Amino acid sequence: MRAFAFDAYKQPLHEVDVPEPVVGTQDVLIEIAATAVNQLDDKIREGEFKAILPYKAPLVLGHDVAGTVVRTGSQVQGFAAGDLVFSRPRDHRIGTFAERIAVDQADVAPAPTSITLAEAASLPLVALTAWQVLVVRGNVQPGQKVLIHAGAGGVGSIAIQLAKHLGAHVATTASGKNADFVRDLGADVVIDYRTQDFAAELSGYDLVLDSLGGENLEKSLQVLRSGGKVVGISGPPDPAFAKKAGLNPVVRLAVAGLSGKIRRQAKKLGISYEFLFMEASGEQLRKIAALVDNGTLRPVVGRTFPFDETPQAVDSLTKGGSRGKTVVTVP
Repeated sequence: MRAFAFDAYKQPLHEVDVPEPVVGTQDVLIEIAATAVNQLDDKIREGEFKAILPYKAPLVLGHDVAGTVVRTGSQVQGFAAGDLVFSRPRDHRIGTFAERIAVDQADVAPAPTSITLAEAASLPLVALTAWQVLVVRGNVQPGQKVLIHAGAGGVGSIAIQLAKHLGAHVATTASGKNADFVRDLGADVVIDYRTQDFAAELSGYDLVLDSLGGENLEKSLQVLRSGGKVVGISGPPDPAFAKKAGLNPVVRLAVAGLSGKIRRQAKKLGISYEFLFMEASGEQLRKIAALVDNGTLRPVVGRTFPFDETPQAVDSLTKGGSRGKTVVTVP
């Protein structure tokens, strides 16, 4: 079976021939019609997450999938051959840069019926991230104020739409050329990050979704009201994540140190910082699919690459400038 993998950290992605997936009793075997590339793919290849998400190379990358069920394990219920589905396979079972993949049924959902499979493939990781920040961690309520950084990107373009659906007043950062685009998604306030300082112009916010980290994360603390929260998806990881991930005591101590500064700054301001590493969930994907089919959410596909050009699709992430997600179609 054709797939794209890397042989060691920091080594390039290249085509390989791998065995057909082993289908367990709880698994759904999916013929992949499309996948999508994410910053997470490149960060794993670069070894940035090896302390908290260790993988053995060679590793087939890929975290998003949409396609057709080929067959199911003996204990699978609710899926049958021929079903159109989408998924973000759980960690340590990734590998959607391939022709087929076996996914635990708990991570799979029927694909939205109102969009193409290529569009469906753009959604799982970013839509689940937005859902888990805004609904699960943020508990966003009507009338609250939410700041979403990088609104034209993969996570941001979905998070803006979801936050508006939840009734929030939404601010976002974007380049000037994308201002009208993010307003069309639902943003009430657009800050041009190249010419404006969001920390000087925004205040009294209930929640910030930070996808950039570093200085941007520290400045985000300044726009929150007392009791507000910033959820970072780029890091640094926090002790709660380390405990939930079951990391060993030494790594947990190191993780605590990584986020110590930002957590102390937040506590001093009477607010909180949390790190989110998105979790797979077929149940949440079903809710997301319903929002797509009723017109609440629309996928944003900026670029599409053929399967043969999967490495180029991943490389395109470092160049930036593309709206929404970059999708790879599999013949």
